[in-house]
This record gives sequence, C-alpha cells and structure tokens, in this order.
Amino acid sequence: MGGLGIAALWRLLGRRPVVTQPVDDPAEELRRKLAEARGSGDDRDEFDAAEGTPVDEAEAPAPGEPNSLDERRRAVHEQAQDALGRMHKNSED
Repeated sequence: MGGLGIAALWRLLGRRPVVTQPVDDPAEELRRKLAEARGSGDDRDEFDAAEGTPVDEAEAPAPGEPNSLDERRRAVHEQAQDALGRMHKNSED
C-alpha cells in the first residue's frame, strides 16, 4: 500500500515541468545603464549651482587665516593641543 503512494508521488513529481528563470546578462544591463546615462545630458551646471560658490570662483582666505595646507594643519594641531590641555587640567581639578 505504501509503495503505491510513493509511486503516485514519483509520477506526480516527474510530470512537473522544470521552470528555469532566464539569466540576466550583466553586460547587457551595463549597456542599458550606460545608454541611459548618455541620454540624460550634462547636469554639472545644476550640480555646481546647488553646491554654492564654484571652487574656481572661491575667495582667498581672510587675512590672519592660514593659507597653505601646512599652516592649516599646524593651526588645527595647536587647537587640538589647547583643547587636550584644558581637558587634562579639568580632570585634575
């Protein structure tokens, strides 16, 4: 009796068609995205307008502010050292 059930199940599973999902081609997807990007146009002007002042139109630092990268690093380092000194002093009190 159990053999009939197994045979019926085997036959039922054997009839079921195998469905395979189509495999998307990654290269085709990339081609589609590139074509879409090319068709969208150049939006650099809109992006720059949203950012504010363009880099090539930015003003020089105000007098008294560090100009070079090394001067700015040195100023930030001095500020950090001052803050650490104040924290250390407060922890001793």
